[in-house]
Amino acid sequence: MARLVLLGCPGAGKGTQSKVLAQRYALTHIATGDIFRAEIASKTPLGLRVADYLKSGTLVPDSLVIEMVAGRLERGADGFILDGYPRTLEQAQALDQYLNRTGKKLDMVLHLNLDETEVLRRLTRRRSCSGCGALYNLESRVPKEEGKCDECGGALTQREDDREETVRKRLMVYEDLTRPLIAYYRTEHAFHEIDASQGVDRVTQQLTVLIDGAAVST
Repeated sequence: MARLVLLGCPGAGKGTQSKVLAQRYALTHIATGDIFRAEIASKTPLGLRVADYLKSGTLVPDSLVIEMVAGRLERGADGFILDGYPRTLEQAQALDQYLNRTGKKLDMVLHLNLDETEVLRRLTRRRSCSGCGALYNLESRVPKEEGKCDECGGALTQREDDREETVRKRLMVYEDLTRPLIAYYRTEHAFHEIDASQGVDRVTQQLTVLIDGAAVST
């Protein structure tokens, strides 16, 4: 089974592409963002701690993220695609150490590259349903009725971490912490970069060509 890491700044399309690839290659999709939001919605102790970091636009501490992802991997995720993790060099090294202990290794690291202007345009136009959590975009996925979810009729709102001032802060944090992470992966693993400003289908095509051409068992 393939073991993949999908990197990219906020708004690069990691969630969309991860879901497509997970279905295509029968992989477990492990998305830290989804897990965080579930914990927040359930008001668990972890969720309450995570909420404070997300609202301020800062990253959740490595220790919390590492513990959560390791627990998920231990529950039988052999072939997987990691979405939103690792985000720091320490997390990447912890992941490699965990995989080494269990006799596994990453097959490929895929980086979705997107410039700041496009990130701001995408994220500030994003809306989410307060009822079912469905995501919309005021440009690329417009709801049939303004302000209402097509699926459940719930009110569409802008998440706090999608507001322009928060997005700018998230990008600064991402750039500072991810630069050494990308340098590490370039030297330690099979690393590929994809232009995420292209259409969704074009990005998917390029990702699948890379995976299909790699020496991994899918």
